[in-house]
Amino acid sequence: MKSLNDRIQDFYDASTQLWLDTWGEHMHHGYYGEEGREKKDHRQAQVDLLMALLKWGGVEQANRILDAGCGVGGSARLLASLYDARVLGVTLSPVQAERARQYNREAGLEEQVRIEARDMMALRFEEGPFDLIWSMESAEHIEDKKRLLELFYELLEPGGRFLMATWCHRDTPPRLSEEEVHLLDKLYRLYHLPPMISIARFETLARQAGFEQVKVNDWSDAVAPFWQAVIRSAFSWAGLSGLLKSDWSTLKGAWAMRYMTQGYRQGTIKFGVIQGQKP
Repeated sequence: MKSLNDRIQDFYDASTQLWLDTWGEHMHHGYYGEEGREKKDHRQAQVDLLMALLKWGGVEQANRILDAGCGVGGSARLLASLYDARVLGVTLSPVQAERARQYNREAGLEEQVRIEARDMMALRFEEGPFDLIWSMESAEHIEDKKRLLELFYELLEPGGRFLMATWCHRDTPPRLSEEEVHLLDKLYRLYHLPPMISIARFETLARQAGFEQVKVNDWSDAVAPFWQAVIRSAFSWAGLSGLLKSDWSTLKGAWAMRYMTQGYRQGTIKFGVIQGQKP
């Protein structure tokens, strides 16, 4: 049986081209205002999510950045341009890494942005230290979230900070119902995810790792419209044409969109943002 990392790699190797053709280089949610009511172009909403997270994190400057789980490097290139920084991005997918390098060359950022196909959990202190670690919708793929935050702490220089946006389940108690567990299990299987944790649990783990000035927030309302937009794009002519050419894992991922929409609607799934600073 394939490992979790192998399954994640296979999923993104197979599905990335369809996403790029339909949505472009930012492979994450969009931001539609605090209450999710702003009407906007959905690709712009994806950029707005990055800018909203940077504003919330109070990031005014950064020189050496790690993009942990970088996809095709959309965030990495934006961060490099905003802060005139050097960025290391890591992804499990060789397909994503190769496309990222192509985009880097096209943007003239190949000297500032380095993208590698590797496991973020294998990074070592010698490859930093970083003054900013950016994690945009990748932590949900990591099984040992306690170790992930400990690793971020190790990789940062004193005074450095991490900013994370990740999928979570709702806070407990009350305990997750049988219906909620069943919904989450389907998402875990279709998107190759280990079990999620709550936003409150992320806050606890960040403090235990040694971070100070830890803050968390729930941006579920702000991003929830994204999934309906993705579903509409999937049923466009271009989307359907791409799906018909896709492999079985990509088709199952497309089917899982209905469960994400349901999870947001009933409050089982939460979009958490977390930050902390190394003293």
